[in-house]
Amino acid sequence: MIKKRISYYWLCQCVGWSAFILLFIFFYITLHTQETPFIYHVLVLEAGIGFIVTHVMRFFIKSYKIVDKPVNEQVFYIFFISILFALIYAAIGTTLEQVLEIEAPRQKPINLLNKIMRASMGCFMFILIWNMIYFAYHYILKTRQAQLDKIRLESLVKELELKTIKAHINPHFIFNALNSIRALIDENPGRARNAITELSNILRSSMQAEKVETVPFEKELDIVKDYLALEYIRFEDRLKIEYQIDEDTLDQPVPPMMLQTLVENAIKHGIGKQIGGGVVKVVSDFKENFHELVVLNTGYLNGHIQEGDGFGLFSTKNRLQLLFGEKANFEIKQVGSDLVEARILIPVEIK
Repeated sequence: MIKKRISYYWLCQCVGWSAFILLFIFFYITLHTQETPFIYHVLVLEAGIGFIVTHVMRFFIKSYKIVDKPVNEQVFYIFFISILFALIYAAIGTTLEQVLEIEAPRQKPINLLNKIMRASMGCFMFILIWNMIYFAYHYILKTRQAQLDKIRLESLVKELELKTIKAHINPHFIFNALNSIRALIDENPGRARNAITELSNILRSSMQAEKVETVPFEKELDIVKDYLALEYIRFEDRLKIEYQIDEDTLDQPVPPMMLQTLVENAIKHGIGKQIGGGVVKVVSDFKENFHELVVLNTGYLNGHIQEGDGFGLFSTKNRLQLLFGEKANFEIKQVGSDLVEARILIPVEIK
């Protein structure tokens, strides 16, 4: 059987009012100059009354949901409640001390109302401190919960954005690839079978892209090689393919289908628009604390990137920012008279 753990509230109540008794006993023992009759009885009685009064006050606070009100209103209620319950605390304590005849003797007699007003001043300080601790605790709790909710919301938005982006990453070359494969069936059956396998690998990777945020670069590179092998069937000698890969980068995490998207963009907007074809070069290397991925292709940017260039470049920027933050970088620019460069920098975790 699992025992129910005592709540923080009851624990703080017990510890707080016990500390109240011990603190006053300590000061009495160390600082008193004359004996005070019934001092221990009075302390236990006041602590007990304080325990009950503050609990009733907490019920009042919860009933009117004061901790949920704006902070400026809470300040008003803290003082109002402290005054009200200090008077109640003082009235009960003073009356019981008089009834039980354990009050300290006085040189001059004081009527009950004056005793209550004097006692309420001290009670006010204790009640005010109790309220400040109680409201501060709930303020911190609400702030922390708001931060957690914000983090969860940002995480959910990030996840939804990634899923939205991934949902749009579907190879546009499928129909061209199928047409090329159909042409190969009679001409070169063996190459046609290989082409079907390559296309299958790409489609499988595209579907798996929705399930993971990153994959090893080696896996992404294999997909790019399959893709370029399929495109070579269509372009033949018009397409020249080059790789410059640092083997140490093969295990680095990259967003799935991202490099393939850039290579596809290079084929569609670069090689596909050149009568004489051109080159597509894939480079992977380390640059300081970054994994650098570069896709070079023959083609032109005409001085700017048009919005009509498609979803690929937009998705690349957004995925990098969502996954790696501001440290990651993506840019595409003209680096020669007929050469376009797409460059990605992904921060490398230093182990």
